[in-house]
Amino acid sequence: MSLYVGTLPTRLLNDNEIRPGSYRKWKHVMRDFGNRAEDRKVMADLLTSLPVDGQRQPILLGVDDRSHCVYVSDGHHRALALMQLDAFEFSFRWCWLRAWSVDHQSERFPYHLLGL
Repeated sequence: MSLYVGTLPTRLLNDNEIRPGSYRKWKHVMRDFGNRAEDRKVMADLLTSLPVDGQRQPILLGVDDRSHCVYVSDGHHRALALMQLDAFEFSFRWCWLRAWSVDHQSERFPYHLLGL
């Protein structure tokens, strides 16, 4: 069975609904990516390619199995670029973030966790 791929509104990429996994807030992601030359290059490339080619790779969302919070596990650059481009929606895959494992899912995303 293949992994689940869905779409969500980009407006959900915020500090309350879909949080940046490795950072406390999205403004911290923006600050750090602006301070590092390699990240600035990746962002510039994405800001140029996304409007032309679209989103080629889904963002990986992780759902904490204890708190049920939703995080960006992989794809912070893509998420930030889509936010800056005011994209309407983004594609994603998802996984459960468990204490000792990450379980990539083929079943439907638990949309109710985002109030959808």
